[in-house]
Amino acid sequence: MRILLAITLLVSAANIFAADSLNDTIEKLLAAVEKSDSRFIRNGDEHSGKDAAAHMRKKWNHFKKKIKTPEDFIEKCATKSELSDMPYKIKTADGKIVESKDWMLAALAEVRKEP
Repeated sequence: MRILLAITLLVSAANIFAADSLNDTIEKLLAAVEKSDSRFIRNGDEHSGKDAAAHMRKKWNHFKKKIKTPEDFIEKCATKSELSDMPYKIKTADGKIVESKDWMLAALAEVRKEP
């Protein structure tokens, strides 16, 4: 019985740590969006980084049960419109337009480099 209890506690602790780590990574991604001087294009309209992050946060809250990895977050919350199915785009400071998914994956790579 003690072994079962110990295993249950270890699994619970691992799940809590994983959830904290996921939340921390997603918050870092959202901070990168908020701080960006790029324009985020959703359904043809341009938005600031702050507005884009707020929109992604709403989607995150909606899809939270389906998001198990940062890549899930990017796919569900930062790639395309659920209503129009149009991909999100990002206009960088130099005027270049890129797919939001690519920008977010690059931001995730930077987050993962952090200590």
